Amino acid sequence: MTPGANVTGQATGTPPYAPLTLSLPEQIAARLSERITTGAYAPGRRVMEQEISLEFGVSRGPVREALRLLERDGLVTILPRRGAQVTRLSIEEVREIFDIRASLNGLRDRQIAEGPGRDRLLPALERGVERLAQLAPVPADADEYVETVFELNRLLNDSTPNRRLRAILASLALQTLRYSRLGLSTPQRRQQSVGNWRRLVKAVQGFRANAAEELADAILGDVREFARGTPPGDDMTLLVLRYEGKR
Repeated sequence: MTPGANVTGQATGTPPYAPLTLSLPEQIAARLSERITTGAYAPGRRVMEQEISLEFGVSRGPVREALRLLERDGLVTILPRRGAQVTRLSIEEVREIFDIRASLNGLRDRQIAEGPGRDRLLPALERGVERLAQLAPVPADADEYVETVFELNRLLNDSTPNRRLRAILASLALQTLRYSRLGLSTPQRRQQSVGNWRRLVKAVQGFRANAAEELADAILGDVREFARGTPPGDDMTLLVLRYEGKR
């Protein structure tokens, strides 16, 4: 499964975070974003405007705007007189981002459990969680499992009525997608993750907002566990590259 594969009844063929109608810079940003989050572009790699311009057959203007969009989402860092490079995160920074996501996901899931739109959301949420259950025990399906989790989070993000919260969560989800692969790399962690997703479904079904909020932290705890066990100061880039080299 590649980003954009369908688990919730959405159209396929574009990254899951891309809207149906995109400007040219947004199309370029979506393609580059997919390369970054799937590991095709390693942390620290330079993203050359000229190279991207030639690849897509466009001038540097749309490429420059695409890179600014990626910088807004935390996927690249633009350095004066050096251009853009794929963002490198320390283990401390990864922990901080996951902690922020856990708190905001809790707010999101509380709003969903309390809101009137949960009945429309539940069928797609249930289908996605059952797909997770099928993928969890199969070592070869680890990447598809992570991408399905990403899709489920996008579904939940799109269901919250808070527009600013949706935008922040979408950016944080992209920033942590690559590291989620590390956190969910074993069948044991994926099975634990499925259990928490199933409990979230039941909390939303039962209008239990407090439980939904608490489960958001548990769900992200499954994917950030690797960060808790990594000594401060370790090179996050080396951990990622080591894992991606084994895939």
